[in-house]
Amino acid sequence: MKPKLFITREIPKVGIERLKDKFEIELWNEYWAPPRDVLLKKASEVDAMVTLLTDKIDRELLDRAKNLRIIAQYAVGFDNIDIRYATEKGVYVTNTPEVLTHATADLAMALLLAVTRRIVEADSFVRNGEWERSRTGWHPLMLLGMELNGKILGVIGMGRIGREVAKRARSFGMKIVYYDLRRLPQEEEDSLGAKFLDLEELLSTSDVVTIHANLTEETRHLINEQRLRLMKPTAYLINVARGAIVDTNALVKALKEGWIAGAGLDVFEEEPLPASHELTKLKNVVLAPHIGSATIEARNAMAEKVALNLIEFLNGRVPPDLVNKDVVKVRQPGFK
Repeated sequence: MKPKLFITREIPKVGIERLKDKFEIELWNEYWAPPRDVLLKKASEVDAMVTLLTDKIDRELLDRAKNLRIIAQYAVGFDNIDIRYATEKGVYVTNTPEVLTHATADLAMALLLAVTRRIVEADSFVRNGEWERSRTGWHPLMLLGMELNGKILGVIGMGRIGREVAKRARSFGMKIVYYDLRRLPQEEEDSLGAKFLDLEELLSTSDVVTIHANLTEETRHLINEQRLRLMKPTAYLINVARGAIVDTNALVKALKEGWIAGAGLDVFEEEPLPASHELTKLKNVVLAPHIGSATIEARNAMAEKVALNLIEFLNGRVPPDLVNKDVVKVRQPGFK
């Protein structure tokens, strides 16, 4: 008898194809997340789940999921899952690291360029007829932005994505400084041309600050009003990590009052971001709907990893991307 698998959203077919002969699959076909009552019901009926960041996997759900043995998260992050309690319950949790590094780093640079060179404003300027109404094809003061060459990029969180952003920024002639809980080995710093600074010095000296940290209780609202006030009024903030790392209300205030020059955001404390939100009314911010990993290559590779983790577990082997490694002391891999 095949193990029952519930997938909380449609994922690329490459993953489904690898799983369909090995699992009894039920897929939530709606574009939006399954409602809480549906998620709880399905969790209580299945042996395995594929989840997204928007699916809250807490004590209530885990207590109901009597037969649940593995949660394969279709994401790198897993702050939506109570990892400690899952481990206690003997539930394996996996994620999809490494395969979306380049896609997310590319988007960070895209947002950086878009906001510093006012690309979205310029596009609107043309489309809305403002350029035509200006009666000039070129003006010395039209839509001035910031040149990147020689500017300082401050990277908060020098993990895989942070390092790739640093590499890309260096190709634009930027100088790299970074802050992380763990300092890189000297040879890595030398290779990246990166200098370690404490957070306050990084914020006060950087021309662009880009966030690539994990969301934890320590990093929640790491960028708050006090720290935003440390930044240069000519500086920009980029966030492709987690929305809650930045205090949204403080950021709106900073953008409105000119403490900083602008921001490029792919993640938000509230997702989806309401169309009426104050951020949508500001010209000095570029907004994207959480598309950091949204390339065909990255999303297919994530689906492949999900499938591999589930199949390895099915075959009684420890999944390669196991997050809660202590769970093997509680229960051996497999559905038997």
